[in-house]
Amino acid sequence: TVGVVGPNAIGKTTFVKMLAGVQPPTSGKVARSVKVSYKPQYITPDFDGTVQELFHSYVKDFFESGFFQTEIAHPMVLKPLLEKNVKNLSGGELQRVAVALCLARDADIYLLDEPSAYLDSNQRMETAKTIRRTMEKRGRSALVVDHDIYFLDMVSDSMMVFDGRPGFEGYGQGPFDMRNGMNRFLENIRDQPA
Repeated sequence: TVGVVGPNAIGKTTFVKMLAGVQPPTSGKVARSVKVSYKPQYITPDFDGTVQELFHSYVKDFFESGFFQTEIAHPMVLKPLLEKNVKNLSGGELQRVAVALCLARDADIYLLDEPSAYLDSNQRMETAKTIRRTMEKRGRSALVVDHDIYFLDMVSDSMMVFDGRPGFEGYGQGPFDMRNGMNRFLENIRDQPA
């Protein structure tokens, strides 16, 4: 799992959108030969039905598996949400469902943009552990963009650091081991004009 850090408006989300095939690059092309599962930064409750119907529509077989129920649904506390209409979920509930749905899809790489948003501290820890455990047990890779450094420390094996001029240009470096990546990120923050 690679954590992605950098200031706001530096291109982290754009980078992930390009990898997911949601946004074309301004130049060049992204050659995709791997299966991707993507959880966007901004989630909209546009499914008309219950949470259980949502999972049945997209990942029915995996949703009913023991692995999903034990490793994803239980730690993400999905059971109380199953009969709720997706359109009536709070921000935190919707985030948990979106992360779980992303992890439930069959993919080679999982792209999660801001998976800790709207979650309380306990939910953030459980979500980080769930992402990490799922990648390890399924033998898959993830790229996780987040502003919560503690969350990224829990979920990541390595770190990609974005730098540049926010709103104008950004570039990614790495991945680096966690210590080196975090030091680079903190140096970049320190060097930013106030």
